[in-house]
Amino acid sequence: MPKPTLPSHARPHLARLLARLREPRRFLQVLAGPRQAGKTTLVRQALAASPLPAHYASADAPTLEDRSWISQQWERGRLLAREAGDEGAILVLDEVQKIGRWSDVVKALWDEDGRQGAPLKVVLLGSAPLIVRSGLSETLAGRFEVLYLPHWSFGEMRDAFGWDLERYLFFGGYPGAAPLTNDEARWRAYVVDSLIETTISRDVLLVTRVDKPALLRRLFEVACSYSGQVLSYQKMLGQLQDAGNTTTLAHYLDLLEGAGMVAGLPKFSGTRVRVRASSPKLQVLNTALMSALSGSTFSEARRDRDSWGRLVESAVGAHLRNAAAGSRLEVFYWRERGREVDFVLRRGRSVTALEVKSGRSPTRLPGADAFQRAFGPARVWWVGGEGIPIEEFLSSDPNRWVD
Repeated sequence: MPKPTLPSHARPHLARLLARLREPRRFLQVLAGPRQAGKTTLVRQALAASPLPAHYASADAPTLEDRSWISQQWERGRLLAREAGDEGAILVLDEVQKIGRWSDVVKALWDEDGRQGAPLKVVLLGSAPLIVRSGLSETLAGRFEVLYLPHWSFGEMRDAFGWDLERYLFFGGYPGAAPLTNDEARWRAYVVDSLIETTISRDVLLVTRVDKPALLRRLFEVACSYSGQVLSYQKMLGQLQDAGNTTTLAHYLDLLEGAGMVAGLPKFSGTRVRVRASSPKLQVLNTALMSALSGSTFSEARRDRDSWGRLVESAVGAHLRNAAAGSRLEVFYWRERGREVDFVLRRGRSVTALEVKSGRSPTRLPGADAFQRAFGPARVWWVGGEGIPIEEFLSSDPNRWVD
């Protein structure tokens, strides 16, 4: 099995981070993304390529209980900076969101360095971008820049592991799980225990208040089962059989999206007020999550037309939503009177409609013509069938189809 390398989507970030390390002034850089996106690898490569002294420390340990850990690591960085002189030093804090009220400590230390002129360049890494950004926006507004690394794409898994399209559709974009795919039982256990459970318990439940953890877990399972389908919050409550409410479900879905697991795509309406009130289209952000929970083997899924079609549609949606994270690209769906457009892309004032031909039995009427009459999109693309080949689409930057 080829040794995994830094994914291609990380290379521009690596160049950007290296450029920042060469700047004479200090900075506060945040690198966020789901587990196994390559954040730690990127930073270690940047540190290896930089001549500046650096201190790396990770908060990913269950014994940490207070914020003094951040202060201790910061002091080590300051010591390196004083010894290095005007060029300064680098401090990297990994999984920093695991420390309660971490942003308050970082703000105090960062502002103190500013008053004293300490040339310390700080890089913060976090597995759950929603949680990391929450702490930043509340306390550190105007002091940081965020770089986001999404899940590995088809092109990246192909280049690193020699995968073909079918293998990627089923096994998804987790590089750490790739060597286990020849033993599907072991692969499934790894995804469920080491990725799903670890993400929920350590990236969500450990660092934010969740009054109904069982409801959040069940919501995740429902979102995987119904990925690619529009489901109202009321229908979700019926599936979940829990005395929750729609506001709680919407909040939990946001937490799961922040952890890089599943998302709820809003309905496109042209007005943001209606978008926020719409029923979401459930969307996994990595098709491995669907496959691991489905109970079907790779060969069984390939023989099931509907199951495979759902994987194709979900892979396209995940590719779009992952590319949109941290950018100006927005992803929606559209439905009106039984007609539907699978995905609607908006960047600024430019709107593009996208239909997926997955081979799945149709459950609704295509809506491209109706959408064109209603909104006049700049373009309408078909993915699959006689349109853009699935393999080509999943290998390209989605912004290409909006430009």
